[in-house]
Amino acid sequence: MDILPIVAIPFLGTAIGAAAVFFTRERVSSRVENALLGFAAGVMVAASVWSLIIPAIDLSESLGRMSWMPAAVGIVLGMLFLLALDSLVPHLHPTSTTAEGPRSKLGRRPMLMLAVTLHNIPEGMAVGAVVAGALAGDSGITMAAAGALALGMAVQNIPEGAIISLPLRADGTSRRRAFGYGALSGIVEPISALVMIALYSYISPLLPYLLAFSAGAMLYVVVEELIPETQRGKHSDTGTIAFAVGFVVMMILDVALG
Repeated sequence: MDILPIVAIPFLGTAIGAAAVFFTRERVSSRVENALLGFAAGVMVAASVWSLIIPAIDLSESLGRMSWMPAAVGIVLGMLFLLALDSLVPHLHPTSTTAEGPRSKLGRRPMLMLAVTLHNIPEGMAVGAVVAGALAGDSGITMAAAGALALGMAVQNIPEGAIISLPLRADGTSRRRAFGYGALSGIVEPISALVMIALYSYISPLLPYLLAFSAGAMLYVVVEELIPETQRGKHSDTGTIAFAVGFVVMMILDVALG
């Protein structure tokens, strides 16, 4: 399987979601938004475990009782990386009216894009790390597993694209511009995936660390952003149920296709 189609699949999911503006201009209801965010969180947690952390530990078996170390170090570094980005990049979440990060004169639209972009960076990194593992040949990771992860990321990116484009359309942005903003928020995924693949070609012994680093970055997004957003206001149980559904769907994809 070629590399480029795999790394492009998650971006395609974002673009499909953003295309919702061509069919409706209604905002996403709080119940639906909680469900979409919960589903995305479930997918990301399952992907972190089955596609990234477990393979990282398996690749470190030669360390014996210390086989946990690369995964633990990678997870911590991945979380610190996203913590730094979250602190240094001004952004505004769709469900919030208060911007995060340093003060900025950026408008609402670019700030919304930056928020989703921060979510998408670790997803692209994860796909790239798994593709790198498949390219290694002796890692036990297959290109089918990379494809399954990319598909899971694409599925949960569909609601993310809609969550960006629909509020912009409801605020008066043209359909094309709203679609463009929503779709472009996902372009960072194939870019970050290719960066991870390029890094691996130079530091192949660090593959377990790269896998766990990607997992840590995704877990940071889930705990810091997605789960808290599903618990705001009413319908918090909807987000919890959707989390379980997303987790199971991604687990099945990884086990069945990987």
